[in-house]
Amino acid sequence: MHEQSTDLRETVRRRYAAAALKVTEGGTACCGPQPVEVDENFGSTLYGADERDALPAEAVAASLGCGNPTAVAELREGERVLDLGSGGGIDVLLSARRVGPTGRAYGLDMTEEMLALALANAAQAGATNVEFLKGTIEAIPLPANTIDVVISNCVINLSVDKAAVFAETFRVLKPGGRLGVSDVVADDSLTPEQRAERGDYAGCIAGALSFAEYRQGLETAGFTDIEITPTHRVADGMHSAIVRAVKQAMADAIDAPRTVTEAEAASGCGCSG
Repeated sequence: MHEQSTDLRETVRRRYAAAALKVTEGGTACCGPQPVEVDENFGSTLYGADERDALPAEAVAASLGCGNPTAVAELREGERVLDLGSGGGIDVLLSARRVGPTGRAYGLDMTEEMLALALANAAQAGATNVEFLKGTIEAIPLPANTIDVVISNCVINLSVDKAAVFAETFRVLKPGGRLGVSDVVADDSLTPEQRAERGDYAGCIAGALSFAEYRQGLETAGFTDIEITPTHRVADGMHSAIVRAVKQAMADAIDAPRTVTEAEAASGCGCSG
């Protein structure tokens, strides 16, 4: 990893370690271009009151996201879900409730302080179908083809190697598995320099991909059925967006070329032996 990338990752780690400690001491934490307490585009206000009330106060206070991925992930009973950059655990705990006792919710985070906070929140919530893992989202410590749904909340923009994140997400998903994340996305017209003028990297702004870059990254990793839908503005030319994609099921992958071949044959354009 380049020195600049290493420095950026450490800056992100320190910022979120401090956020976790602030919550532990009774404060709140939030990602965003403005100070924590004044930016309504980030944090726990993006969840419904019924969701917030059902969780430990510390999990709600530690919410750093720009959306509510569990509301759009369409989680089902018995599924295995992974939250990339799980922070204080709010989305893991909400996911655990949705997948039920026969399902399992995993949280992955690189920050010791956030992991400790998430474990405490899970214990307070009485959640028994959750597991928190230490690691980076560029090298997910889970076997291939084991996860039904990957979610994330305003974290992929913080990665220093987004291509690796997309590739690793694709690897751990089962065939037919789904990606459902909230993230900050930039207008295609904004250069990286212009994005950096609107907020810093650790504040979820400077590292955001454009709509076209996000789509290309997912396509390169192998995803299909990609949808990127902006939900609200977080800075000039920058949006919180819902990102959905699918890892094609094996049967679909096998059938797709066959359908093209049949169409070609029907039109007289296919080869014959």
